Amino acid sequence: MFLKRIIYGVLPLAAFAASILVPPGYAQVTEQRIVRIAELEIDPSQLAAYKAALKEEIEASIRLEPGVSALYAVSVKDQPNQVRLFESYSSQSAYESHLRTAHFLKYKATTQTMVKSLTLIETDPILLGSK
Repeated sequence: MFLKRIIYGVLPLAAFAASILVPPGYAQVTEQRIVRIAELEIDPSQLAAYKAALKEEIEASIRLEPGVSALYAVSVKDQPNQVRLFESYSSQSAYESHLRTAHFLKYKATTQTMVKSLTLIETDPILLGSK
């Protein structure tokens, strides 16, 4: 009787509570998730080539790597050579795996002379949402 009460009463309530705690479109942040922000300054004369290489790398990472949660690239308003990347990985091992992929290594080699400066900002994710 007690087991039936747990199965039919408590478990459905627990499942419902879990479903409303993290709404769809939001990622429950765990200690393992890696989120970085990269601030790059690109040589203005090579900006078009940089954007092409970046597009190829992001598309491959999203398509091929299950541990890549999100990669977003933007430029600072009125300063197109100031690029900001938002990177989210499911774990430290997913991030390390990303760094060893052929498409990432190609991106790094291709853009080496295009990137004038790079600053990586480590973060502590609080809540990650998307629609």
